[in-house]
Amino acid sequence: MSSQGKVVKILGMAGSLRRGSYNKAALRAALELLPEGAELKIIDLAPIPFLNEDLEGQTLPDAVLELAADVKAADALLLVSPEYNYSVAPVMKNAIDWVSRPSTGAPVSGKPVALMSASTGMFGGARGQYHLRQTCVVCNMMPLNKPEVFIMQAQNKFDQDSKLTDDYTRNAIRKLLQSLVEWTRLLNSDKG
Repeated sequence: MSSQGKVVKILGMAGSLRRGSYNKAALRAALELLPEGAELKIIDLAPIPFLNEDLEGQTLPDAVLELAADVKAADALLLVSPEYNYSVAPVMKNAIDWVSRPSTGAPVSGKPVALMSASTGMFGGARGQYHLRQTCVVCNMMPLNKPEVFIMQAQNKFDQDSKLTDDYTRNAIRKLLQSLVEWTRLLNSDKG
């Protein structure tokens, strides 16, 4: 089967643990907006312990092993994360730190990645997303440059059931996912 015909398996994770998180809601919206030829698996980062190098010489925690296996099995990643104090949410950074370590086989290396962020503020999490891009570079991840999706004033884009109601945002997410699929296929076409 050609690389154009293969289903692109995307692993999605949200960098917020809050039950009513707009970032989690945006990730769930992505499930509805997937292009043909793509599938999205969403994982919960809550069980991932803080990175502790002392654990690396032992059997790794099950949650870390599961995360590493999910990342390895995925063709691409969709990282959806809020901004905390102008930077990356610690939950997201911790997960990436674990799967960039030699003890997990560093399965993020070479992975195509799309980024998205949601915030109640005017910047939509842009500063956190830019720091996340820096982490992608040092981990040899392959972030998609365009389009960028910053969901600003998120409280006005989702209803009381955390359902995305804003057409502009839906279209932006749809374009991001389509671009991620194309980017993944382009990067994988060299691998034959």
